[in-house]
Amino acid sequence: MYAYILRRLLTIIPTLIIASFIVFSLIRLVPGDVIDMMVSQHDIGDAEVTRATLEKAMGLDKPIYIQFGAWLGKIALHGDFGDSLWKGTAVADEILARAPVTFELGLIALTIGLLLALPIGIYSAIRQDTIGDYIGRTVAILGMAIPAFWLGTMIMVYPASWWGWSPSIKLVPFSEDPIGNLKTFLVPGTVLGFALAGVTMRMTRAMMLEVLRQDYIRTAWAKGLKEKVVILRHALKNSLIPVVTLIGLQVPILVGGTIVIEQIFVLPGMGLLMLEAVNQRDYPIIAGVMLFIGLVVLFVNLMVDMSYGWLDPKVRHK
Repeated sequence: MYAYILRRLLTIIPTLIIASFIVFSLIRLVPGDVIDMMVSQHDIGDAEVTRATLEKAMGLDKPIYIQFGAWLGKIALHGDFGDSLWKGTAVADEILARAPVTFELGLIALTIGLLLALPIGIYSAIRQDTIGDYIGRTVAILGMAIPAFWLGTMIMVYPASWWGWSPSIKLVPFSEDPIGNLKTFLVPGTVLGFALAGVTMRMTRAMMLEVLRQDYIRTAWAKGLKEKVVILRHALKNSLIPVVTLIGLQVPILVGGTIVIEQIFVLPGMGLLMLEAVNQRDYPIIAGVMLFIGLVVLFVNLMVDMSYGWLDPKVRHK
């Protein structure tokens, strides 16, 4: 077990390095670099001289691999993610200030998605081809078909036009007002969670149906066990392994989805920070945010893999 965890942790390092280099390189291929944007915003006579000066001052005159090596070396040796090219603030401080918002939104969305998906998916499986099953499948299809950004936009626009109501966009710290904080995240979290619930609901239903047809489930029924015992003790845990895998795969989608949702509902999280950085070509912030997100995703997937042993005793990590 410990050897497996150590090997997985060691594989995180080259994975993050490769992913970071890809992001570090690709963002510089986008037309219009940060120097062009800075020069265009100031009325400067000799733009070429100013460009060369700015490139040298920011270290952008060196080849990409040298820039990447210097950036990676600062992180490895000093934990320094660099400074924003526009604000001059530390990238690590920007990420730490925005990360709680994104994590709270993601956690609420994931919780709402699972609260919708698991009960409906299980009920649809044990009551196959009933009215409840048809309703559950319809809800799942709607969740997969309706884009979260469209649903969020509709919620922001039409209730305000029709009834004069709109979701709260003022972020209240949880430590100051827990209820007010949850009110701010409830609507965007529900929108994002509903989008995640559809595919999870379908997977839960499909796996429950497959498990319920197994011989040991028929034996449990034949022994006269109650339905609650058969479903919860014998069927549910075995059907959850693919569902847990799917949840792990949804984490990158969840983080990516927060970019649009944070913009629609004006939530100052990492998604909004990333969008602002891309628009401004703020390379250190983009690279830092992507490295941080990649680290979170890899650790979540490690936790998902470790959960297999609890769900299925036959699974052993060596």
